[in-house]
Amino acid sequence: MTALTLSTAGAASLRADALVVGVAKSPKGGKGLVVAPGAEAVDKAFGGKLASVLETLGASGAEGEVTKVFSASGLKTPVVLAVGLGTAPQKDESYDSETLRRAAGCAARALSGAKKAGFALPVEAVEDAEAIAEGALLGAYAFTAYRSGQDAKDAKGPLAEVVLLGTKPRDKAFKAAAERAVVLAEEINRARDLVNTPPNDLTPEAFAAVATAAGKEHGVKVQVLDEKALVKGGYGGILGVGAGSQNPPRLVKLSYTHSKAAKTLALVGKGITYDSGGISLKPAGHNETMKCDMSGAAAVFAAVVTAARLGLEVNVTGWLALAENMPSGSATRPGDVLRMYSGKTVEVLNTDAEGRLVLADALTRASEENPDAIVDVATLTGAMVLALGNRTFGVMANDDAFRTAIHEIAGEVGEASWPMPLPADLRKGMDSPTADIANMGERMGGGLVAGLFLKEFVGEGIAWAHLDIAGPAFHEGAPYGYTPKGGTGSSVRTLVRLAERTASGDLG
Repeated sequence: MTALTLSTAGAASLRADALVVGVAKSPKGGKGLVVAPGAEAVDKAFGGKLASVLETLGASGAEGEVTKVFSASGLKTPVVLAVGLGTAPQKDESYDSETLRRAAGCAARALSGAKKAGFALPVEAVEDAEAIAEGALLGAYAFTAYRSGQDAKDAKGPLAEVVLLGTKPRDKAFKAAAERAVVLAEEINRARDLVNTPPNDLTPEAFAAVATAAGKEHGVKVQVLDEKALVKGGYGGILGVGAGSQNPPRLVKLSYTHSKAAKTLALVGKGITYDSGGISLKPAGHNETMKCDMSGAAAVFAAVVTAARLGLEVNVTGWLALAENMPSGSATRPGDVLRMYSGKTVEVLNTDAEGRLVLADALTRASEENPDAIVDVATLTGAMVLALGNRTFGVMANDDAFRTAIHEIAGEVGEASWPMPLPADLRKGMDSPTADIANMGERMGGGLVAGLFLKEFVGEGIAWAHLDIAGPAFHEGAPYGYTPKGGTGSSVRTLVRLAERTASGDLG
């Protein structure tokens, strides 16, 4: 991955392939471009006319806009890259973390193939440095594992080194922020790799092997239940979903514990390594990206490993419910009834509503350990995408305060989310004449119906939240900010910050 270096060096004296500076639109009432703090030495090298030069080249300061210009005399880099920060803050205000994070991501992506770049963006506090570091490391991401021959030779590698200027390398707070940014970015990028890996290579067994190897490396205990153990344990939901595939399902438990921990957080991830819809086959055009249906499990895996690497004083348990949903002679049929791990029976009305079935078993199992809170993460419903679009995930919960806390945490780390209700009247639509509950209910409000289904399998008295990341988990458009095309690592930052807040006692 891209290396990160903190430096007190001045922008004018740094030897690198490029210098990154920020430019913005003038605050309300003003005109033209303004050069953001951190780039004073660069502006001086241009005779105080850097903004004018950039305007001549068409720069407007809009967020995400990148403009390259040949360097000026006095600078030791051949290129200056100006990245737009939007409208400049008022005199007594500063740029927010997400603006800096996105700007750094745009710059890092624009510098793919370069060996070293200095980032002279505004750093007024440790939090600014951490945001810039995160954005640059996430923006530099590239998935190249399957490129070969001339394609591999022609492809530009990610920016090799980010030098963060205006920081204090020997300051404990800055060092800790940099270390956190590196660990978080590495694990988010690992989650992205998993999501981008083709389903013929990432089977449930293969995913479990990745988790096992990471656990050994980072001190996380890993337990894998194979198909025989799942049958013996009565995990009817996971087995029912995986019944049609030649690649059998797995339930993976990841356990990170800390000797000083006072709280335990359980994370549950949907891990459908490929979702054809099963017998309720998806229509043409809806299958091509279904390798991403394990994004929830990837996020949970990344969050647990991150907690371990950061040494957070909280116990974190991750449950990866892994299965491949395929049609075959042995597949679960619409009309079949599954007996879940909880003992409840579920009438399967649609085999493409499979994520809730594997999650239900994992939620029941996680509840048996009586954690202080459970959060499940899943690319669960197209209905949530219709409701919130492609960049925002929905948050449902059995506790309003917990739902609000997660929504606020997501905003704090720069992930878009929205609190959603669990209307009791939608529960009746899942009544079954045959079983305890059906896996489908009313079509309208389908994302909320799915949340109500999951709620049935959460242990009594345990705070629980459900994150439906169907929209932001996989990005099919052009990259933006620090978000690449393909797997995004959605919700990892929210889960990690939740673990940090739990460790510090901020959540009660």
